[in-house]
Order: sequence, then structure tokens, then C-alpha cells
Amino acid sequence: MIIQVEKKEQLNICLEIIRSSFITVAEEFGLTENNCPSHTAFITMDKLEKQYDSRPMFLFYQNSIPVGCFSLTKCNDEEWELNNLAVLPEYRHLGIGKALVDYAVATVKNYGGNKISIGIIEENSTLKNWYLKLGFNHISTRKFEHLPFTVGLMEMKL
Repeated sequence: MIIQVEKKEQLNICLEIIRSSFITVAEEFGLTENNCPSHTAFITMDKLEKQYDSRPMFLFYQNSIPVGCFSLTKCNDEEWELNNLAVLPEYRHLGIGKALVDYAVATVKNYGGNKISIGIIEENSTLKNWYLKLGFNHISTRKFEHLPFTVGLMEMKL
């Protein structure tokens, strides 16, 4: 079951899911709070609250247990960005991530959008290939001075 986050009190749940999910990626790529403090694995409650004020967030429940989440950012009338897609490590490979992406697609269509974009660690070939299988296309890469990795930009036209 996927529900929209409607109360700030639910952000503690989102924060735990996001941090627990993204820390595995941070560890895999050697990211720390020192060399990459802006990585999602180290998101703070302050930053999450600011995101909550400007974008819809959603939680996925498996047997009444919150195990996944994501948020959407409106870029313009047609394009939305998928952010913080996270599934707790012990619940991965059960189709939850795909269900979250499918829900995001339906939500963006419902909002009148026709494109979803994402940014990933370009070197994360497993994640990149997963998004490609879901229908995203790799658009470009960007290097940011404050990040120790290349950002891969992907999009799905709806």
C-alpha cells in the first residue's frame, strides 16, 4: 500500500528509510559525511522538512510496515523529478522499487506531467540498468565539483 505523507510526524519514518537505504550505496562507493556530506545517506531532518514543504512524499507499507518511500519535485508543467526513491535493504528484490516507480509515473500523469527525470551515481551500473529496464533512458552525465562521483541523468517520457 502506498500513501502520501500528510503529517510532518511521518517524516521520521521517511528519514529512517532513506538513510538506511542509501547508506548501502554510500558504503559501496566509499562516500562519507566528510567526502560527500550532501549524499542522501546523510540527509538531515531539517533538509527533509524543507523538501516536505515543497514536494509530495509517499510511503510504501508492506504488511503494515513502512519499507519504502519517494518524493516528486515539479520542474515545470510537463516534467517532474523523482527523488529519494528508497527501499529498506531487507525488503529489496521483492518488486517494491518497481511498484514505487509505477506509482510515481501514475502520480505524475495525474498531475498532468509527461516526463520523469532522475539523477543517479553514474558508476552504479546495477541501479542504472534497473532504471533502464523500467523504461528510463540515459540522457547525459554531469560532473559537480562538490561530488566525488559523476551524476547520470535519466528520464522517462510518459
